[in-house]
Amino acid sequence: MQKDSNTTRQKALETEQKALEINLNDKIYGTFSEIGAGQEVARYFFQVGAAAGTIAKTMSAYDKVYSDKIYGVEASGRYVCQPRLYKMLDHEYELMESRLKNERPDTNFFVFADTVSAINFTKTIKGNGWLGLRFQLTPQGETNDIVIHAKMKDNDNKLQQQAIGILGVNLLYGAYHYKDDAEVFIQSLMDNLRGRIEIDMIQMKGPQFKSLDNRWLSLMLVKHGLSQVAMFGPNKQNIHASEFLYKKHVLVVRGSFRPVTLVNRDMLKVGYEQFLKDPEVDPKRSFMLAEITLDNLYKGGDLDEKDFLDRADLLCAMGHTVVVSDCEEHQKLIKYLADYKVQNIGMVIGVQNMLEVINKKYNQNMEGRLLAAFGELFHKNVKLYAYPAKLEGSGELLTCQNLPIPEGIKFLFQHLMENGQVVDIQGFNPNNLHIFSSEVLEMIKENTDGWENLVPPKIAEMIKEKCLFGYPFKQKEFEY
Repeated sequence: MQKDSNTTRQKALETEQKALEINLNDKIYGTFSEIGAGQEVARYFFQVGAAAGTIAKTMSAYDKVYSDKIYGVEASGRYVCQPRLYKMLDHEYELMESRLKNERPDTNFFVFADTVSAINFTKTIKGNGWLGLRFQLTPQGETNDIVIHAKMKDNDNKLQQQAIGILGVNLLYGAYHYKDDAEVFIQSLMDNLRGRIEIDMIQMKGPQFKSLDNRWLSLMLVKHGLSQVAMFGPNKQNIHASEFLYKKHVLVVRGSFRPVTLVNRDMLKVGYEQFLKDPEVDPKRSFMLAEITLDNLYKGGDLDEKDFLDRADLLCAMGHTVVVSDCEEHQKLIKYLADYKVQNIGMVIGVQNMLEVINKKYNQNMEGRLLAAFGELFHKNVKLYAYPAKLEGSGELLTCQNLPIPEGIKFLFQHLMENGQVVDIQGFNPNNLHIFSSEVLEMIKENTDGWENLVPPKIAEMIKEKCLFGYPFKQKEFEY
């Protein structure tokens, strides 16, 4: 499933052509159940003709009471959510099998479902939705699930409905035609949709995808520009911010984690402890994310997918939820989290990286947009926590207090510190500051003695056991 990263595709098919190909395949037959933005996906299959060859039933339980009677009541009270989508898939597929399994024994059944909230008249709702497909690849065979979350970018209700229709057709077509190449499938979701949709979560489950690491799918979403942000949990399953970060207090720790060193562990630990002590933060509604950026993944040249999964394995083993992002600039991630009404955002960053961020903003905005540029990063609910570093040669600590800030921006930086939006991390372990991930990585690859002392014991054990980051394989002696 995980093809070479240089996978290329032929020219995208038109939406109508895809729908017609599905309709003309007499082995594919199923139900469409759509809530919210209308029956936009089913409409494409009706309009191109030969729909009787594909559609067993279409429905839209638009009224909430009707919807609850059919699919049950959501404890959260939300209708545009992942649990609702799965209830729709479960209910409709059960009906499909009970009514048609004996009548159509040679058919691959499917159920397509979506629950969507399109942009409203007052433009206060931006538009997003959950789309899912449960489908067979062999008659009487086991089912597979594909679930995605989409954010609509059109500023018009009709255009958003049209985009959902195209996306649904792409999903159904790709499931049957690109099932053996997940990277091509992901790219195909954006056929005829570039600039109109973002897809920031995808899950694939079932026998067809048993060898597929869903965390790799998150990487592909970001790599191919379907989203700037994707997330997965400690259980190695992809998750979406709307399902667990809504109105929370969130700390983001950005790093290479290549590998996770004692410094990384300390940053995560003391950074979160300090974040929780903030009087504006509710510890009971707080969450920490470990972030790996695409820019960091490309630092070695080509994107090494195995290297990414090695980092993911370590962070998941430590119990962390991971963000993979194309947000080299912090304000992009801040803007993404703002969509889910995150109350307070903390960002832990190495003090030298902080200096790079400040210098970059200063150099790019010297012509008069300086205050606006910093305002995009330092919202009133955003705080940067600086983790110290040792200056080469002297061994002196580099902190916010002695950071060599450009003269033209010292006044602004001082204001941010006095206002508590930039703070030094307290309680760090100074004995770890000599550790650098890049040096530890080379020691691992060369199997140099002592690298185990520079990472947490659990991490050292995993690296050896799974031969992560190029750790040397020990060749077994075979008995003849």
